[in-house]
Amino acid sequence: RFTTQAGSAKATTYNTLMGVSVATAIGSGASLYYLNKNSAHANMEAEGLHPADHPFPQKTLFGTFDHASIRRGFHVFKEVCAACHSLDLIYWRNLVDVAYTEEEVREMAAEYEYQDGPNDIGEMFMRPGKLTDPIPRPYPNEEAARAANAGALPPDLSLITKARHGGVDYIYALLTGYCDPPAGVEIREGLNYNPYFPGGAIAMAQNLFDGVVEFEDGTENTASQIAKDVVTFLNWSAEPELDDRKKIGVKALLLFSTLTAISLWIKRNRWQTLKTRKVVFNPPKNWNDTPRKH
Repeated sequence: RFTTQAGSAKATTYNTLMGVSVATAIGSGASLYYLNKNSAHANMEAEGLHPADHPFPQKTLFGTFDHASIRRGFHVFKEVCAACHSLDLIYWRNLVDVAYTEEEVREMAAEYEYQDGPNDIGEMFMRPGKLTDPIPRPYPNEEAARAANAGALPPDLSLITKARHGGVDYIYALLTGYCDPPAGVEIREGLNYNPYFPGGAIAMAQNLFDGVVEFEDGTENTASQIAKDVVTFLNWSAEPELDDRKKIGVKALLLFSTLTAISLWIKRNRWQTLKTRKVVFNPPKNWNDTPRKH
């Protein structure tokens, strides 16, 4: 307990010691948290480096998606990522009014052919894509995907930002973190070194370079910008309800804040007479002289 006695040397010393103790405890706790979060140990390469915290706007409390970035990100996915990775949970209709107009999405879907049927004579046939079709897969099945990638299975990217520890920061760091292996580290043929991937050896080669795609809106197509846009798109594919959820959250905060203020006002003003009422018993002056009936 802090004391406020003035002019007391003992009290001053006590207050000083208490302040130093509190500061030491806070500093020790913060240090332990930092060391535990950013611990360096011999097995760090097996776990992968911790990604840095990148300023994606949707990560903030009231931040929402940059829909221009989602549009560019889908362009990157279609031109680069779709050659190996699927997007099973996203349909063409999901892109309408999010990154493209309905007419633009219809045109993109019609560029692909889907098997349909049977027709009137019981045969399957191919037709242009529609809004209700899913984003096409690069391979017909898992075996074909492994055969084309030396046994490695490219994961589906629909929920990849939620399926990996670190989320968007990890995916961004992975896409931009390729480098030469350090001295003493040997990478098996067919694999690539990436310090953010657990174990350091990843089958996926580096695919994002400066100028690998051209953006229609004139955005600078550096490797970091391309990675940022495709990660934003993948984050949207995993959480397409994020914008609406935060909008509803803001409305709920405003509503409950108003109701709380009204409740406090009612309690203070309507219940004031009851809360401040004092019941007093005043016995008669001749209490002891009053005869009692038995």
